[in-house]
Amino acid sequence: MTRKRGRVLVAGATGRTGRFVLDTLAETPFVVRALTRDSDAEATLRTQGADEVVVGDLLNRDDAREAVIDVDAVVSTVGVAAGLETIRGELVDGEGVENLVDAATAAGVKRFVLTSSIGVGDSKGGLPLSLRAILTAAGVLSAKERGERRLRDAPLDHTIVRPGALTDAPATDEVLVGEGGDSVRGSIPRADVANVLTRSLFTPAAENRTFEIVSRPGLRGRPNYLVDIQWGSVPRGEPAD
Repeated sequence: MTRKRGRVLVAGATGRTGRFVLDTLAETPFVVRALTRDSDAEATLRTQGADEVVVGDLLNRDDAREAVIDVDAVVSTVGVAAGLETIRGELVDGEGVENLVDAATAAGVKRFVLTSSIGVGDSKGGLPLSLRAILTAAGVLSAKERGERRLRDAPLDHTIVRPGALTDAPATDEVLVGEGGDSVRGSIPRADVANVLTRSLFTPAAENRTFEIVSRPGLRGRPNYLVDIQWGSVPRGEPAD
């Protein structure tokens, strides 16, 4: 996204990664819209930098369509852990992302950045076997792969970011970017992931590509297929009118 003003939707804004994305967008000249399923979260999200809050569930197509009205770009950080929530059936990682992609396409959204995970698709070798087995049994990896596939097939400029194991450590600003599936493995702070997601919006070289990312301190083993991306800077300024 090269516009200097516009509206950015952060889907999954109450999640731990989503909150870091709100932080990175808070001082930009964009209207930031936060999407959450939690109707009690509006005050907190506005404190964290959201200009607008939409309450909705992406498993509901009507909610997805409402979320993207007048939106120029989407940053999706939605996802579930392999726990009790997965018992309910369809996962937001799959059907929810598909609904959001379809709604964004219909609404004429210009840019879509999706958070996926190392372990999805051709990056399965980057995930420890024990964790891969858990996430496979829960249907999380297959759901995320569905979401990725729908986005790649859509007529949207997009970036798919597959982080390694997420941590709550402070940002390192030392992100290793791989491309090509089994490229890197390890962990990365959520704050580093949020920086990559946000900067992807302003990096033409990242369009229509899928990256695996870990932090340099969190790298396990030797990296393969590293790429050198000149990330765009995040604009600063007063919010758009």
